[in-house]
Amino acid sequence: MTVVSVVLARFMLMLLAAGVVVGSGCAREQPHGTFRVALLNPGPISDAGWNAAAYEGLLAIRDQLGAEVSQVETRTPAEFETAFRDYARRGFQLVFGHGFEFQDAAARVAPDFPATVFLTTSGSTVRPNVAPLVFRLEEATFVLGYLAARMAPDGKACAVGGVEIPSVRGTFVAFAAGAAHARAGYPVTVSYIGSWDDVGAARAATLALVDRGCRFVLQNADAAGQGIFQAAAERGIYAFGANRAQHEVAPTAVLASAVIDIPRAFLGVAREVKDGIFRARVIESTMENAAISVVYNPALAAAIPPAVRSDVDAVAAAVRSRALDVPRGEL
Repeated sequence: MTVVSVVLARFMLMLLAAGVVVGSGCAREQPHGTFRVALLNPGPISDAGWNAAAYEGLLAIRDQLGAEVSQVETRTPAEFETAFRDYARRGFQLVFGHGFEFQDAAARVAPDFPATVFLTTSGSTVRPNVAPLVFRLEEATFVLGYLAARMAPDGKACAVGGVEIPSVRGTFVAFAAGAAHARAGYPVTVSYIGSWDDVGAARAATLALVDRGCRFVLQNADAAGQGIFQAAAERGIYAFGANRAQHEVAPTAVLASAVIDIPRAFLGVAREVKDGIFRARVIESTMENAAISVVYNPALAAAIPPAVRSDVDAVAAAVRSRALDVPRGEL
């Protein structure tokens, strides 16, 4: 056996011992009764954002519920459907499609596999064994918009997204509404790059917006967000992260992040499926139930004037209690 063969063999043994199967979606057969959960990601789990958080959720299910788990990256609707069918045929009881774009494929596949539950993160499609996890991230981006307008009352804010889908568009609408809540007519410019992983395009789009006066930028572009953070750091403006606390990715640029506790949401629905009590419905994560939050970069805390931080915290509390109405994105 060659040295390369030995290394590969040892690597595969490590994966099997950890209980994680990654790659094409093929999974080893398990003893009868094993709880099996799979995840379909539209992008790399190394993105430090949307996809990384979902993978953390999958690992939490493995560690806390003793599940056998598998993950595969899928990019096209055809791949979505193929992967859903593959996992269902192999006896996986729960399959997550991580994004709004997975709901049509889930609805097509579900009738053929009534013993499998298909969960999409975003969307509105509900079937007997299909349901969406809806993350009301717009509640946190509303607060960030308010923060931006309070810190730069004579400036402008902007938002850069990957692909224009309802779940992303809703976060930007709320960001603009939060800015307007601080100052009527506060200018917020939105740009989409048409990709979830084109770092160069995201950087270029952000630099163009900075040249037009943008002083705060909200990113919701998955792996491409790295380019937004790069541009913010280069030009000395503040950025806001999305989906995960992203100040560790860009510690000098990310002032705060709109965060989803995806592992908590994944665990909750996985427990229902494992215990046989799952009921298909729209499952919401909000600031009210502590699944959505604003997380600040501790290294940049001093950049926010105390009076501004106090007002921002009050707005966040009003959103959390539903005393303040936030525009709700499309399901």
